[in-house]
Amino acid sequence: MNQRILHSGRPLGVFFAVSLVSLLALPLVALLLSAGSASLSAGVADPLFGPALALSLRSSAAALVAIVVLGTPLAWWLSRSTSRGRVWVEALVELPVVMPPAVLGVALLQAFGRNGVFAPVVGDLGGIPFTQTAVVLAQIVVAAPFYVQGAANAFRQVDSEMMRVARSLGSSPAGAFLRVAVPVALPGLCVAASLAWARALGEFGATLLFAGNLAGETQTLPLAIYTALQADVQLAVVFSLALVGIGGFFLVMLRTLPTRLRRRS
Repeated sequence: MNQRILHSGRPLGVFFAVSLVSLLALPLVALLLSAGSASLSAGVADPLFGPALALSLRSSAAALVAIVVLGTPLAWWLSRSTSRGRVWVEALVELPVVMPPAVLGVALLQAFGRNGVFAPVVGDLGGIPFTQTAVVLAQIVVAAPFYVQGAANAFRQVDSEMMRVARSLGSSPAGAFLRVAVPVALPGLCVAASLAWARALGEFGATLLFAGNLAGETQTLPLAIYTALQADVQLAVVFSLALVGIGGFFLVMLRTLPTRLRRRS
């Protein structure tokens, strides 16, 4: 009887899975079918494309470095701490995931804007809003939770006994972390980093409100798509395809990094 229920439910589960995959793939197929070779070359040659792409790559790379450097110790603490405060810290880290990006943009303006709460502190730095620094900060705020969550889950797979053995053999806490915990958790860390980088690369709402949409200065590729869409839909399609292609390429590269490192070692 149980076997019959399992077999009868399997085609239905496959149908649902195929339906969801199709729903995710159809918009990408539509993008591919909407762009011809002539429009691709014209879009890449557009004066908006080059600066926006360069800024997106630079800012998302800088955001990822900051997220990994600052988020890795936090993720390790979240995976090992048993204190009551851990729950509140974890909730605070995850809060940007459920907040609309526009809300985060307004919050950043209220924190670092000309009349913001921390304006007297950042005023000596020449101001942050509507600069490339604001682009990076917006990307960090929206993307960091994806890395910290994934990294904490990866560190939870590290056996505490392995860490105790490393310490008993003379390793310092930092040495045991770098030589034992990081290699064991590396696949999960790479997946978390790839998700955070992809989120930073595609960030739009918080960047628009906090950094503005200044061509050649704070206009990332998602903002360039928004600008192009108001005048030329075909140009927006080309920009969108470029963002999908670049994001997909680097996403695969980051996710396959642990396998390539193992083969090389």
